[in-house]
Amino acid sequence: MLNYDVADGIAVITLNRPEAMNALSKALRAALAEALVKADADPEVSVIILTGAGERAFTAGLDLKELGGDPAAMADANAASPSANPVKAIEQAKKPVIGAINGVAVTGGFEVALACDILIASENARFADTHARVGILPGWGLSQKLSRLIGIYRAKELSFSGNYLDAKTAEAWGLVNKVVPAAELMTAAKKLAADIATIPSDTVQTYKALIDDGFAMDFGESLKLETITTSKLNAQVTPESIEQRRLAIQARGRSQA
Repeated sequence: MLNYDVADGIAVITLNRPEAMNALSKALRAALAEALVKADADPEVSVIILTGAGERAFTAGLDLKELGGDPAAMADANAASPSANPVKAIEQAKKPVIGAINGVAVTGGFEVALACDILIASENARFADTHARVGILPGWGLSQKLSRLIGIYRAKELSFSGNYLDAKTAEAWGLVNKVVPAAELMTAAKKLAADIATIPSDTVQTYKALIDDGFAMDFGESLKLETITTSKLNAQVTPESIEQRRLAIQARGRSQA
């Protein structure tokens, strides 16, 4: 149902229900929340990668068969608990979460993708908001996030039509960071994760919180938050540590030239 692997400071969480397009059953959502908490608490983990098994689907969202058989299950579409709401589970992770989008990310699956900090998409990836076609509305943030990421007109086009957005167009619209061949998806995700893992994890976690918290505020308040956060953190930095980091940055730059 879910695979969890850790190596070289990277936790890879794989939604493993390919026969059901990695649909988010109640059990899988609980397992995902548990895995994210586990990765967040592990001092050996600096970065988390979330992906789906197979090439067809990242995740098709909530398991509609399960919803159709349980009248009470629909409440999970607005659940606040991370064990029921995978977006809450991802958003509560203090460490960066890279979404390696291997296939379709549909409806709730689209919302899960949007909860990640960085998106790398396979050329097989496609995105669709089919909430309206199912006869429901999103409860995990898509109606507000999507317009802020790609613009209100494009967001309305996707949500009102339920049409699919291919990976290359998603990249052009700024929805994903990059698109790579399917065979190179995990290599690309792990390379980026490894780059992030070279930075002290507490610094990255503080930076992530600063960006996310500020994004939810108006611009003036977010600038105040930056001043408060960075003043406190930067006051603890010594000249010696700056010099060490400067030399390391120069060496890294030469190695990447």
